[in-house]
Amino acid sequence: MPELQLAVIDVKPGAVLESQSGLQMLRPRIYGAYRAPAGPKKIAAIVMHPTSNFMGHYLIGPLAERGICCMGLNSRYAGNDTVLLMERAIQDLGAGVQFLRAAGYEKVLLVGNSGGAALASFYQAQAEKLTAHHFPDGDPTHLHPDDLPPVDGIALCAAHQGRSTLMRDWIDPSVTDEHDPLSVDRALDMYDARHPVPYGAEFLARFGAAQKARLDRIEAWALERLRLLRSTPGAPRDQTFIVYRTHADPRCLDLSIDANDRAAGSVWGDARQVNYSANAMGRTTSLTAFLSQWSSRSQADGPTNLARTTVPKLLLTYTADQSTFPSTRDAWLAAGGDRIRNVDIVGGNHYLAGQPALVPLAADAIAEWAKAL
Repeated sequence: MPELQLAVIDVKPGAVLESQSGLQMLRPRIYGAYRAPAGPKKIAAIVMHPTSNFMGHYLIGPLAERGICCMGLNSRYAGNDTVLLMERAIQDLGAGVQFLRAAGYEKVLLVGNSGGAALASFYQAQAEKLTAHHFPDGDPTHLHPDDLPPVDGIALCAAHQGRSTLMRDWIDPSVTDEHDPLSVDRALDMYDARHPVPYGAEFLARFGAAQKARLDRIEAWALERLRLLRSTPGAPRDQTFIVYRTHADPRCLDLSIDANDRAAGSVWGDARQVNYSANAMGRTTSLTAFLSQWSSRSQADGPTNLARTTVPKLLLTYTADQSTFPSTRDAWLAAGGDRIRNVDIVGGNHYLAGQPALVPLAADAIAEWAKAL
């Protein structure tokens, strides 16, 4: 096994107070861990997530054993997406690509795992044609084509479609008071015993419409609040707020919807407990981060961006995933067209947690595809 090495990469400063560390704001750096096989520097891969720490990712070692240098790279927002801007996260990913290009690798690939799938797709779409000149709040991104060198291929595994899609599918429509995490309209509560599984078509239709309505209300409030702040002399340009209860996807409990090999529940445990937890998806966010990540104005939708790319793609579908489904697979395949193919990792859960026999299958599929490019 090649030795694990640390990458320390300087990146351009971003938003004011995007970190509580003055050093990180004034001299921002990102960090990665990689294993570089001996011999010619043929292929390198980056696996990165907008906010998760991927320096210990399960594919780093297996891909290195198969002759591919693999780096688990962190964004500047690792561990805290409160002020995360997707447009800045792709700039960090670009710094990682530049690092590997400078190291002499002939081909660089992106492995988009989980929430990293939409990030990788957004990155390559912008690398091929830069359009994200402004954040969704209207401020300039100051992105430059030199920040985003194109890669040679994208492999997606357990691939979420993007944060805006997740929020649309997971937000709890039964919240009646945005300031009270316990407020509930029982007629829209998927966890209420009065709505047994399997859910009826009428309930699901009302539930979905109410999810959209709640998300639309929050987005409208965020836009108006931002307008107020920025039109008020002396006011801050941003603020944080809380979005309660963001884990209410009927597919967590009703296995007949978008059926795959999954067990009931959430990738994080009991779905209702996750829904009410103090820290969950999108729970604490700033106005600008909400617009960039979670809103309909996000520029980082995965399939939309993947469809704009021209490089070869591979999709690994983990068939027992509790958060990606056959409809997710179909959306990615439709976006990839004739430049994507799917490989099922049968029985794989979202993280391949406790499934060591499946990790080599995923690594084999990626390595075989990468070496054929």
